[in-house]
Amino acid sequence: MKAFLVAASALLIFGCAKGVDDLAKEGSWEQIGYQDGVRGQLSRSYSDLNKLGAAVHSEYDSGYQRGILEFCDADFAYQIGLSGQYYTGACEGLPDGQRFRMEWQRGWNDYSH
Repeated sequence: MKAFLVAASALLIFGCAKGVDDLAKEGSWEQIGYQDGVRGQLSRSYSDLNKLGAAVHSEYDSGYQRGILEFCDADFAYQIGLSGQYYTGACEGLPDGQRFRMEWQRGWNDYSH
């Protein structure tokens, strides 16, 4: 049941998410960071952010930290791997980072076979 709720929540987040360009025009740097984090992407460089507009890096970083903590839930990592989503290493250095990678790898192996 928990996996279903997490998957449904993720679908809502991604289904309703605005594009990065729109968010940058609105000045929603925290939302851009959150979306990057919750998708398991690596943090954007300051250079990449500035290409989108007059970025507020502290807001982006704050949103990214919230999002990456949600994504890096080791209890959900197996499902991420099983779904075929590639892991970028974004959880490395976090307390459960190694466990996340191991669970993701287990799911990825099942997905690949």
